[in-house]
Amino acid sequence: MKKVIVVGATSGIGREVAVKMLERGWLLGIAGRRVEALEELRKRYPDRVVVCPVDVMKEDAADRLAHLIRLRGRMDLFFLASGTGSRNVALEEDIEMRTAETNVSGFIRMVTAACRYFASAGGGHVAVISSIAGTKGLGAAPAYSASKRFQNTYIDALAQLSYTRNLHIRFTDIRPGFVDTALLNSKEYRYPMLMRPEKVAGAIMRALDKRKRVAVIDRRYRVLVFFWRLVPRRLWERMKIG
Repeated sequence: MKKVIVVGATSGIGREVAVKMLERGWLLGIAGRRVEALEELRKRYPDRVVVCPVDVMKEDAADRLAHLIRLRGRMDLFFLASGTGSRNVALEEDIEMRTAETNVSGFIRMVTAACRYFASAGGGHVAVISSIAGTKGLGAAPAYSASKRFQNTYIDALAQLSYTRNLHIRFTDIRPGFVDTALLNSKEYRYPMLMRPEKVAGAIMRALDKRKRVAVIDRRYRVLVFFWRLVPRRLWERMKIG
C-alpha cells in the first residue's frame, strides 16, 4: 500500500491530487496551513488520512513534516503542491517578496527535508508542482516566473546529486499550464486555455505512474512551451503575455 505525503492539500491542484490518490486506496499524510480544510478531507477518509498543519514559511516546517511521516508510518512518495503567485504589473514589493519566499525558501525547506528522509530510507520519489512559467520570464508575474525557473533548476540539481551519490531518489517536475484555481482568479486578466483542476490532477497521476522526470500538462502546453523556447529574446520582450 503506497504511503504518500502531500504538502499543499488544502485547495487547488494539491487537493484534487490528494483525492485521486485516496480514490486509489493509497494512505496519505496531508499538510497545509488551513487545518479545517485538512480535517474535512480526513473526515471523508478517516481510515486512510492523517493530518498535520504545516506552513512551509516557518522554521519548524521540516520538523512538522518529520512528525507527519511518523504518523503515517513511512513515506514512499513526497508530493509538494504548496506555492503562491500573483499578477503584479505594479511590482508591489510585498507581493514579489512573499512569492519569492514561499516558492524559493519554502520550497527548499520542504524538498531538502524530503530528500534527507529518502536518503536515509534507501530511496523514494519526490514530485513537485512547478509551472510552465519557468520557461520564460512573464512580465506580468516576475517573481512567480523566476521562482518557478528556480524550482526547475533546483530539481535538476537534486536529480544529479541523487544519481552521483546513489541515493535512489526519483524526481518528477510537474509543469502545468494555466489552471483554473484561486492563483489565477483575476478580474483584470482572463488567462487563455484554462484547465480544470480535476483534469490536471488526472494527468498528474498518469505522470506519477510513469515516473516521468518532467511532465508538462497538457498536450497544448507542451506545444506552446516548445515554441516559447524558440522565440528570440528581443521578440519575447515585446510580447504581452499574462
